[in-house]
Amino acid sequence: MANLTHRTAAKQTGATRRRLLKGGLAAALAAPMINSGQFKVFAQSQRTYSARTIELIENNVVIDMLSIIADLGDMLDAMYSPRPKLEDGLGVTDEHLEKLRSSGVNVFHPAVGLGGRDSALSFIARLNAYAAERPDVFRRIDAVEDFDRVMEEGRLGYIVGVQNAHHFDAPDDVNEFYTLGQRVSQLTYNSQNRIGAGSTERVDGGITHFGAAIVARMNEVGMAVDVSHCGDRTTLDAFELSTAPVLITHSNARALVGDHPRAKPDEAIQAMARSGGVMGISGVRNFVRDREPTTIEHMLDHYDYVARLVGVEHVGIGTDMDADGYDDVSPAAHARLTSGYDESYAFRGRIDTDGFDTPQKIFNLTEGLIRRGYSDTDIALMLGGNFKRVLGEIWK
Repeated sequence: MANLTHRTAAKQTGATRRRLLKGGLAAALAAPMINSGQFKVFAQSQRTYSARTIELIENNVVIDMLSIIADLGDMLDAMYSPRPKLEDGLGVTDEHLEKLRSSGVNVFHPAVGLGGRDSALSFIARLNAYAAERPDVFRRIDAVEDFDRVMEEGRLGYIVGVQNAHHFDAPDDVNEFYTLGQRVSQLTYNSQNRIGAGSTERVDGGITHFGAAIVARMNEVGMAVDVSHCGDRTTLDAFELSTAPVLITHSNARALVGDHPRAKPDEAIQAMARSGGVMGISGVRNFVRDREPTTIEHMLDHYDYVARLVGVEHVGIGTDMDADGYDDVSPAAHARLTSGYDESYAFRGRIDTDGFDTPQKIFNLTEGLIRRGYSDTDIALMLGGNFKRVLGEIWK
């Protein structure tokens, strides 16, 4: 959602212990609740998790296809400061790094909405600096083999992406940005650009001739097309035009959230599945439910809905937040952030979904998927296997 245009314990074998220590989950070994088969994973929380949840997260790649690596509060404070170029809002402190390492996520896609070429160049350069500054911690994901490498190395992976394609002034720019490391691009953010219409644009005329050329070039070089913020006609056009699977990295099922423009209708979800794509489910409160209460159980309803509509092999994670969530930022930053969106976003005060607003959110999600009766195989697919598969098909 972030937009810069506006603003285990179960087996406790030696090998498992080493993996946990590398992944920042050493606390999982600290306090087993022997009488219930539950384990305390986070030292700062009394919440416990089942051995099954911990094993699923530890033994499978977990990919969050829209997640900010930096602290969102720091990012917004820098963006809204009087001299934003002097502030590094995308830096990662040691304290925040521990949250990332213990979150259970192996690969992040920290894309934001950007306004044009210069902004995109600066943003991608800063993302590339993560691996340069801390090669012991971060690995840029350029090819599907890198998903296995981050698991083996215990590093955190990140995919370079942008939540807009406004920086593509010509098809050749797609090649240039691919060379710089970009592997995913939304076609539009919420408004109209030269490619098509965004989700809150008044009129959606679909993908333009120029946009069709951009999609074709993205297919040619192996850059993933993302339609999360696109309007309905533009979304459907992307599935018709693309010769590769098309992603919805972070959205929800419109059938469960009134007529919210940022959620996708059944027609789009079915087209996504026919293309071979995957849809990540967002935890943003107003995308999950249009009334209160709004809890993780209602978010799990979206996982169920998409899985029943098109199959579990087309469902993934796209939290659309940082480790802590939006509601931990300062009141001033919170107000400025929400004011940058169309009134159809229908914010209701809080932005995070109850139970999905902590660094433990992936553990809470996995426990919920277990409660809903999914098999270990299906949960592994939703945690990251599906996105790994489809990105392997798209990337050249």
